Amino acid sequence: MSQRHPIISVTGSSGAGTTSVRNVFEQIFRREKITAAHIEGDAFHRYDRAEMKTKMAEAEAAGNRHFSHFSPETNLLAELAATFESYAATGTGQYRHYIHDQDEAERYGGTPGTFTPWENLPAPTDILLYEGLHGAVRHGDIDTGRHADVKIGVVPVINLEWIQKIHRDRATRRYSTEAVMDTILRRMPDYVHYICPQFTETDINFQRVPTVDTSNPFIARWIPTADESIVVIRFRDPHGIDFPYLLAMLHGSFMSRANSIAVPGNKFDLAMQLILTPIIMQLMDRKRRAQ
Repeated sequence: MSQRHPIISVTGSSGAGTTSVRNVFEQIFRREKITAAHIEGDAFHRYDRAEMKTKMAEAEAAGNRHFSHFSPETNLLAELAATFESYAATGTGQYRHYIHDQDEAERYGGTPGTFTPWENLPAPTDILLYEGLHGAVRHGDIDTGRHADVKIGVVPVINLEWIQKIHRDRATRRYSTEAVMDTILRRMPDYVHYICPQFTETDINFQRVPTVDTSNPFIARWIPTADESIVVIRFRDPHGIDFPYLLAMLHGSFMSRANSIAVPGNKFDLAMQLILTPIIMQLMDRKRRAQ
Protein backbone atom coordinates (compact mmCIF):
# COMPACT_ATOMS: atom_id res chain seq x y z
CA MET A 1 0.00 0.00 0.00
CA SER A 2 1.14 3.51 -0.75
CA GLN A 3 -0.27 6.90 0.14
CA ARG A 4 1.56 8.62 -2.72
CA HIS A 5 0.84 6.00 -5.40
CA PRO A 6 -2.41 4.15 -4.65
CA ILE A 7 -3.39 0.92 -6.41
CA ILE A 8 -6.85 -0.55 -7.04
CA SER A 9 -7.00 -4.21 -8.01
CA VAL A 10 -10.12 -5.64 -9.70
CA THR A 11 -10.04 -9.43 -9.85
CA GLY A 12 -12.36 -12.08 -11.22
CA SER A 13 -12.35 -15.08 -13.49
CA SER A 14 -12.81 -15.19 -17.27
CA GLY A 15 -16.28 -13.98 -18.24
CA ALA A 16 -17.06 -12.69 -14.75
CA GLY A 17 -17.56 -9.07 -15.80
CA THR A 18 -14.42 -7.35 -14.52
CA THR A 19 -14.37 -5.24 -17.68
CA SER A 20 -17.75 -3.72 -16.73
CA VAL A 21 -16.34 -2.72 -13.35
CA ARG A 22 -13.29 -1.23 -15.04
CA ASN A 23 -15.63 0.87 -17.22
CA VAL A 24 -17.27 2.28 -14.09
CA PHE A 25 -13.85 3.18 -12.69
CA GLU A 26 -12.99 4.94 -15.94
CA GLN A 27 -16.21 6.99 -15.71
CA ILE A 28 -15.30 8.03 -12.17
CA PHE A 29 -11.73 8.89 -13.17
CA ARG A 30 -12.97 10.99 -16.08
CA ARG A 31 -15.57 12.81 -13.98
CA GLU A 32 -13.16 13.52 -11.12
CA LYS A 33 -10.26 14.40 -13.47
CA ILE A 34 -8.04 11.61 -12.15
CA THR A 35 -5.20 10.36 -14.34
CA ALA A 36 -4.99 6.59 -14.07
CA ALA A 37 -2.54 3.97 -15.32
CA HIS A 38 -4.11 0.67 -16.40
CA ILE A 39 -2.71 -2.84 -16.50
CA GLU A 40 -4.51 -6.00 -17.58
CA GLY A 41 -3.96 -9.46 -16.19
CA ASP A 42 -3.72 -10.96 -19.69
CA ALA A 43 -0.45 -9.05 -20.18
CA PHE A 44 1.09 -11.18 -17.44
CA HIS A 45 0.36 -14.55 -19.04
CA ARG A 46 3.58 -16.50 -19.45
CA TYR A 47 2.81 -17.70 -22.98
CA ASP A 48 1.32 -16.09 -26.06
CA ARG A 49 -1.61 -17.76 -27.84
CA ALA A 50 0.47 -20.08 -30.04
CA GLU A 51 2.84 -21.03 -27.23
CA MET A 52 -0.09 -21.76 -24.91
CA LYS A 53 -1.64 -24.14 -27.44
CA THR A 54 1.69 -25.96 -27.74
CA LYS A 55 2.17 -26.15 -23.97
CA MET A 56 -1.41 -27.33 -23.50
CA ALA A 57 -0.95 -30.12 -26.06
CA GLU A 58 2.30 -31.17 -24.39
CA ALA A 59 0.63 -31.20 -20.96
CA GLU A 60 -2.30 -33.26 -22.23
CA ALA A 61 0.05 -35.75 -23.90
CA ALA A 62 1.76 -36.12 -20.52
CA GLY A 63 -1.60 -36.84 -18.84
CA ASN A 64 -2.28 -33.36 -17.46
CA ARG A 65 -5.77 -32.35 -18.60
CA HIS A 66 -5.92 -29.33 -16.28
CA PHE A 67 -3.28 -27.04 -17.76
CA SER A 68 -4.90 -23.60 -17.81
CA HIS A 69 -4.44 -19.84 -17.80
CA PHE A 70 -5.66 -19.82 -14.19
CA SER A 71 -2.55 -21.49 -12.76
CA PRO A 72 0.57 -19.81 -11.31
CA GLU A 73 2.71 -21.82 -13.72
CA THR A 74 1.20 -20.14 -16.78
CA ASN A 75 1.38 -16.60 -15.42
CA LEU A 76 4.12 -14.16 -14.44
CA LEU A 77 2.84 -13.63 -10.92
CA ALA A 78 6.19 -12.55 -9.52
CA GLU A 79 6.46 -9.93 -12.26
CA LEU A 80 2.91 -8.72 -11.54
CA ALA A 81 3.70 -8.41 -7.84
CA ALA A 82 6.90 -6.55 -8.74
CA THR A 83 4.94 -4.10 -10.90
CA PHE A 84 2.58 -3.40 -8.00
CA GLU A 85 5.53 -2.95 -5.64
CA SER A 86 7.33 -0.66 -8.07
CA TYR A 87 4.26 1.51 -8.65
CA ALA A 88 3.58 1.79 -4.91
CA ALA A 89 7.16 2.98 -4.37
CA THR A 90 7.84 5.11 -7.44
CA GLY A 91 4.61 5.65 -9.38
CA THR A 92 5.75 3.58 -12.36
CA GLY A 93 6.61 0.00 -13.32
CA GLN A 94 6.92 -2.44 -16.20
CA TYR A 95 3.88 -3.47 -18.23
CA ARG A 96 2.86 -4.63 -21.69
CA HIS A 97 -0.31 -5.39 -23.67
CA TYR A 98 -1.73 -8.70 -24.78
CA ILE A 99 -3.20 -8.21 -28.26
CA HIS A 100 -6.59 -9.91 -28.27
CA ASP A 101 -7.94 -9.18 -31.74
CA GLN A 102 -7.40 -7.34 -35.01
CA ASP A 103 -8.61 -4.02 -33.63
CA GLU A 104 -5.97 -4.15 -30.92
CA ALA A 105 -3.40 -5.35 -33.46
CA GLU A 106 -3.94 -2.16 -35.45
CA ARG A 107 -3.80 -0.06 -32.27
CA TYR A 108 -0.60 -1.59 -30.89
CA GLY A 109 1.10 -2.63 -34.09
CA GLY A 110 1.34 -6.36 -33.49
CA THR A 111 -0.30 -9.70 -34.22
CA PRO A 112 -3.40 -11.01 -32.41
CA GLY A 113 -2.41 -13.48 -29.72
CA THR A 114 0.98 -11.91 -29.01
CA PHE A 115 2.41 -9.41 -26.54
CA THR A 116 3.75 -5.92 -27.08
CA PRO A 117 7.28 -5.26 -25.74
CA TRP A 118 7.67 -4.43 -22.05
CA GLU A 119 7.72 -0.72 -21.30
CA ASN A 120 7.37 1.66 -18.38
CA LEU A 121 3.94 2.78 -17.25
CA PRO A 122 3.18 6.37 -18.20
CA ALA A 123 4.12 8.94 -15.61
CA PRO A 124 2.99 10.85 -13.76
CA THR A 125 -0.35 9.23 -12.91
CA ASP A 126 -2.60 9.55 -9.88
CA ILE A 127 -3.57 5.91 -9.44
CA LEU A 128 -3.02 2.42 -10.87
CA LEU A 129 -5.98 0.22 -11.87
CA TYR A 130 -5.44 -3.51 -12.41
CA GLU A 131 -8.10 -5.73 -13.98
CA GLY A 132 -7.58 -9.45 -14.41
CA LEU A 133 -7.43 -12.95 -12.97
CA HIS A 134 -4.81 -12.65 -10.25
CA GLY A 135 -5.14 -9.31 -8.51
CA ALA A 136 -5.22 -10.79 -5.00
CA VAL A 137 -3.65 -14.23 -5.33
CA ARG A 138 -1.27 -15.80 -2.83
CA HIS A 139 1.08 -18.53 -4.00
CA GLY A 140 4.19 -19.48 -2.06
CA ASP A 141 6.00 -16.26 -1.21
CA ILE A 142 4.08 -14.31 -3.88
CA ASP A 143 1.21 -12.05 -2.77
CA THR A 144 0.03 -9.95 -5.71
CA GLY A 145 -2.47 -7.99 -3.62
CA ARG A 146 -0.06 -6.99 -0.86
CA HIS A 147 0.55 -3.53 -2.31
CA ALA A 148 -3.04 -2.87 -3.45
CA ASP A 149 -4.90 -0.24 -1.44
CA VAL A 150 -8.34 -1.48 -2.50
CA LYS A 151 -9.14 -4.98 -3.80
CA ILE A 152 -12.42 -5.55 -5.65
CA GLY A 153 -13.84 -9.00 -6.45
CA VAL A 154 -16.28 -9.54 -9.33
CA VAL A 155 -18.00 -12.86 -8.76
CA PRO A 156 -21.13 -14.05 -10.56
CA VAL A 157 -22.61 -17.28 -9.23
CA ILE A 158 -20.92 -20.04 -11.13
CA ASN A 159 -23.76 -21.04 -13.50
CA LEU A 160 -24.16 -17.40 -14.54
CA GLU A 161 -20.40 -17.09 -14.97
CA TRP A 162 -20.44 -20.12 -17.27
CA ILE A 163 -23.37 -18.74 -19.29
CA GLN A 164 -21.53 -15.44 -19.77
CA LYS A 165 -18.36 -17.23 -20.84
CA ILE A 166 -20.17 -19.58 -23.23
CA HIS A 167 -22.00 -16.74 -24.94
CA ARG A 168 -18.89 -14.54 -25.13
CA ASP A 169 -16.63 -17.25 -26.50
CA ARG A 170 -19.18 -18.40 -29.06
CA ALA A 171 -19.87 -14.84 -30.22
CA THR A 172 -16.38 -13.31 -30.23
CA ARG A 173 -14.10 -16.33 -30.60
CA ARG A 174 -16.38 -18.60 -32.66
CA TYR A 175 -15.92 -21.49 -30.22
CA SER A 176 -18.47 -24.30 -30.07
CA THR A 177 -20.33 -24.95 -26.83
CA GLU A 178 -18.40 -28.21 -26.49
CA ALA A 179 -15.08 -26.37 -26.80
CA VAL A 180 -16.08 -23.91 -24.07
CA MET A 181 -17.19 -26.81 -21.87
CA ASP A 182 -13.76 -28.41 -22.32
CA THR A 183 -12.12 -25.13 -21.28
CA ILE A 184 -14.31 -24.87 -18.17
CA LEU A 185 -13.50 -28.45 -17.13
CA ARG A 186 -9.80 -27.98 -17.76
CA ARG A 187 -9.70 -24.85 -15.60
CA MET A 188 -11.75 -26.17 -12.70
CA PRO A 189 -8.92 -27.33 -10.36
CA ASP A 190 -7.06 -24.04 -10.83
CA TYR A 191 -10.33 -22.12 -10.41
CA VAL A 192 -10.87 -23.81 -7.04
CA HIS A 193 -7.29 -23.41 -5.84
CA TYR A 194 -6.28 -19.98 -7.19
CA ILE A 195 -9.32 -17.94 -8.24
CA CYS A 196 -11.88 -18.60 -5.47
CA PRO A 197 -9.49 -17.99 -2.54
CA GLN A 198 -8.86 -14.45 -3.74
CA PHE A 199 -12.39 -13.44 -2.84
CA THR A 200 -11.63 -13.81 0.87
CA GLU A 201 -8.79 -11.31 0.37
CA THR A 202 -10.84 -8.65 -1.43
CA ASP A 203 -12.25 -5.61 0.36
CA ILE A 204 -15.51 -5.54 -1.61
CA ASN A 205 -17.16 -8.30 -3.65
CA PHE A 206 -19.85 -7.70 -6.26
CA GLN A 207 -21.69 -10.95 -6.95
CA ARG A 208 -24.46 -11.06 -9.55
CA VAL A 209 -27.17 -13.63 -8.87
CA PRO A 210 -29.82 -14.45 -11.49
CA THR A 211 -33.47 -14.61 -10.47
CA VAL A 212 -34.34 -16.87 -13.41
CA ASP A 213 -33.56 -20.54 -14.01
CA THR A 214 -29.91 -21.11 -14.94
CA SER A 215 -29.80 -24.73 -13.82
CA ASN A 216 -28.30 -25.93 -17.13
CA PRO A 217 -25.96 -23.18 -18.32
CA PHE A 218 -24.90 -25.16 -21.37
CA ILE A 219 -28.29 -24.87 -23.08
CA ALA A 220 -29.16 -21.31 -21.99
CA ARG A 221 -30.18 -19.28 -25.03
CA TRP A 222 -29.40 -15.90 -23.52
CA ILE A 223 -27.64 -14.30 -20.59
CA PRO A 224 -29.98 -13.21 -17.77
CA THR A 225 -30.50 -9.47 -18.00
CA ALA A 226 -29.88 -6.92 -15.28
CA ASP A 227 -33.63 -6.84 -14.59
CA GLU A 228 -33.46 -10.62 -14.05
CA SER A 229 -30.67 -10.38 -11.48
CA ILE A 230 -29.74 -9.05 -8.08
CA VAL A 231 -26.25 -8.05 -7.00
CA VAL A 232 -24.97 -9.03 -3.57
CA ILE A 233 -22.31 -6.58 -2.37
CA ARG A 234 -20.14 -7.80 0.52
CA PHE A 235 -17.81 -5.52 2.50
CA ARG A 236 -14.98 -7.25 4.34
CA ASP A 237 -14.97 -4.37 6.84
CA PRO A 238 -18.40 -2.70 7.00
CA HIS A 239 -17.25 0.03 9.41
CA GLY A 240 -17.67 3.43 7.80
CA ILE A 241 -20.09 2.18 5.11
CA ASP A 242 -23.23 4.34 5.13
CA PHE A 243 -25.79 1.58 4.63
CA PRO A 244 -28.85 3.79 5.32
CA TYR A 245 -27.67 6.14 2.54
CA LEU A 246 -27.17 3.26 0.11
CA LEU A 247 -30.58 1.78 0.95
CA ALA A 248 -32.20 5.18 0.38
CA MET A 249 -30.42 5.77 -2.93
CA LEU A 250 -30.84 2.24 -4.31
CA HIS A 251 -34.58 1.59 -4.52
CA GLY A 252 -35.43 -2.05 -3.87
CA SER A 253 -32.20 -2.85 -2.06
CA PHE A 254 -32.02 -4.54 1.33
CA MET A 255 -29.49 -5.65 3.92
CA SER A 256 -28.94 -9.41 3.72
CA ARG A 257 -26.25 -9.55 6.42
CA ALA A 258 -24.50 -7.06 8.64
CA ASN A 259 -21.78 -6.63 6.00
CA SER A 260 -23.83 -7.22 2.85
CA ILE A 261 -26.42 -5.38 0.79
CA ALA A 262 -28.51 -6.85 -2.04
CA VAL A 263 -29.24 -4.50 -4.92
CA PRO A 264 -31.52 -4.87 -7.98
CA GLY A 265 -29.39 -5.79 -10.99
CA ASN A 266 -30.42 -2.70 -12.92
CA LYS A 267 -28.93 -0.58 -10.11
CA PHE A 268 -25.49 -2.27 -10.36
CA ASP A 269 -23.72 0.63 -12.09
CA LEU A 270 -25.28 3.19 -9.74
CA ALA A 271 -24.31 1.08 -6.73
CA MET A 272 -20.72 0.92 -7.92
CA GLN A 273 -20.66 4.67 -8.49
CA LEU A 274 -22.05 5.38 -5.01
CA ILE A 275 -19.68 2.96 -3.27
CA LEU A 276 -16.48 3.43 -5.27
CA THR A 277 -16.46 7.21 -5.76
CA PRO A 278 -15.97 8.03 -2.03
CA ILE A 279 -13.26 5.34 -1.80
CA ILE A 280 -11.37 6.79 -4.75
CA MET A 281 -11.70 10.32 -3.42
CA GLN A 282 -10.36 9.17 -0.03
CA LEU A 283 -7.32 7.70 -1.81
CA MET A 284 -6.81 10.97 -3.69
CA ASP A 285 -7.14 13.02 -0.50
CA ARG A 286 -4.62 10.80 1.24
CA LYS A 287 -2.30 11.14 -1.76
CA ARG A 288 -2.51 14.95 -1.67
CA ARG A 289 -1.76 15.06 2.05
CA ALA A 290 1.25 12.79 1.57
CA GLN A 291 2.89 15.03 -1.07
